[in-house]
Amino acid sequence: MDQIHVTLPDGSVKNVPKGTTPADIARGISPRLADAALVAKVSAPNNGDGELIDLRRPLEHDVKLQILTDRDPDSLFVFRHSAAHLLAAAVMELYPNVQLGIGPPVDNGFFYEFLREEPFTLEDLAKIEKKMHELAAQDIPNERKLIPKPEALELYKKTNQIFKCELVDEKATEPLVSFYTTGKFMDFCRGPHIPSTKRIQAFKLMSVAGAYWKGQEGNPQLQRIYAAAFFTQKELDEYLHRLEEAKRRDHRKVGAELDLFSIQEEAGPGLIFWHPKGGLVRNLIETWLRDELLKRGYDLVYTPHIMRLDLWKTSGHTGYYQDSMFGPIEVEKALYQLKPMNCPGHILIYKSKLRSYRDLPVRFGELGTVYRYERSGVLHGLLRVRGFTQDDAHIFCMPSQIESEVEACVDFAFAVMKNFGFDKFEIELSDWDPAHPGNYAGKPEDWHRATAALADTMKRMNTPFKKIAGEAAFYGPKIDVKLIDAIGRSWQLTTVQFDFNLPARFGLEYVGEDGARHQPLMVHRALLGSVERFFGMLVEHYAGAFPLWLAPVQAEICPVSEKVADYAKHLTETLKSHGLRVHLDDRNEKLPAKIRDAQLQKIPYMLVVGPKEAEAGSVSVRHRSKGDLGPKPLTEVIAALKQESDSRTVS
Repeated sequence: MDQIHVTLPDGSVKNVPKGTTPADIARGISPRLADAALVAKVSAPNNGDGELIDLRRPLEHDVKLQILTDRDPDSLFVFRHSAAHLLAAAVMELYPNVQLGIGPPVDNGFFYEFLREEPFTLEDLAKIEKKMHELAAQDIPNERKLIPKPEALELYKKTNQIFKCELVDEKATEPLVSFYTTGKFMDFCRGPHIPSTKRIQAFKLMSVAGAYWKGQEGNPQLQRIYAAAFFTQKELDEYLHRLEEAKRRDHRKVGAELDLFSIQEEAGPGLIFWHPKGGLVRNLIETWLRDELLKRGYDLVYTPHIMRLDLWKTSGHTGYYQDSMFGPIEVEKALYQLKPMNCPGHILIYKSKLRSYRDLPVRFGELGTVYRYERSGVLHGLLRVRGFTQDDAHIFCMPSQIESEVEACVDFAFAVMKNFGFDKFEIELSDWDPAHPGNYAGKPEDWHRATAALADTMKRMNTPFKKIAGEAAFYGPKIDVKLIDAIGRSWQLTTVQFDFNLPARFGLEYVGEDGARHQPLMVHRALLGSVERFFGMLVEHYAGAFPLWLAPVQAEICPVSEKVADYAKHLTETLKSHGLRVHLDDRNEKLPAKIRDAQLQKIPYMLVVGPKEAEAGSVSVRHRSKGDLGPKPLTEVIAALKQESDSRTVS
């Protein structure tokens, strides 16, 4: 019998008969590994790229082999894919006339699409989930079968699975089509899958949503059942807890409760109205940022909200970005455009005079409001809007300065995170997709050079990053900093984008040391991303309980009765004179009600005053999370509040 060489991760080599499966090799290593194994990864002996395969797939050639268990991230993707098949198997048993769509794994779980005349109800989901557990307990194998394409099409035609027919017709390129069976259920699928259903225990069906077939309007609308799935019940429970916590922190709910902002239907969706408290917090954020910009060598600029359409043709936005732009506006027989970005405006300021190499780098910063068309279905509170303010900056520099400028931008991003109380983050370097060059401006050599400059900067800073293909802006690669919030969610924050395209399009120049004219390089940089989105993220990170320096009301004065009204007013004015933001609750309410309402408004401190405090010139201090801190002299309270606010302590 022919022998093949199988190289294991530790470098050892096993000589086994051709046709041996990864499951056979796992059993040969240890029964424990065989029981824990979920999927295998194989690659050619001289190739580092691996392919995931079923444990039962025969090995026909020399390979490098990894046996993956639930400790390997790649196996979670396969596990969730198998769970999606389990969902479809359960639905087909309960509702045999449904038509099947697709069922991929997604972050935190999976979904499967079905066409059914009646909508799935919550009671249906409970019934389906119960059936899934029954099937899982039966330890049903997931088995791969190869069927000739004509036979596969005929099979699906007989069972009226029109969407599956379409998929087989479009995607099956080989004479034999790959199918997987889970008991009576069979699905067109490349795989791989875990060996059987018994490991699929920790899952929960979450919701049903409408979805057009293939995501295209005009196609039939299917029902998409979403589910969460994890290897263990503990992981599932933690995830469900995070979801509940996310609901509690939802900035739309908290924003309404704290009277921070609103979206007015009379004005239109996706447009934000900042109420006094929200406007105050926004001003604190922007003031800190403007001060920091000036310290770091930026010049503050302001550009119009509307400019000639021809400008956006020159920039390339009408060609690459038009779907996200509002329609043009005619003014005196000329077409104008609401700006979707600030960069062309900054470019025109740069072009307003000839620059010398001695002037570079030129750094323009602007909190500029931009307008982008978003479909109403994707609008989401402050996080996805149609009008928003970017903390935008554009840096014009010489090639020799580019890496130091990018490094300074990343350092600035770290300062933002520290200032607003974030200590966990991820960094991604987004490159173009060379398979689709028409989606991008510039030459391949420009992209390679620019991407290398960003990567070299990250390496020099000893900052880990992940490279992402196909996520670059149309004009150049970018570095994205994603912060991790209080409940472990990732948020897009800073972006630093290399641009070799716009300087060429606008004919930007500077006079070099040699007296000749040269083209500068350009960096687009946004730290908060958008003020609206950053504010929404801050609300959810802190659940509305802002640290003292950001709290719209830092202390609530709570007099116990009208007898101390004069002292309460004196206390309020004294604290205000020291720059503290305080509010006097002089309602005719009992003290517990005043404290409760201040707690609900997430005010950091409640300063209770009664006859004893009035006589002693003191206050009784209560903190929203630490509770009663006892009576303290007024001077001590003022000093403590000032110190906590000025140091931007997160508490």
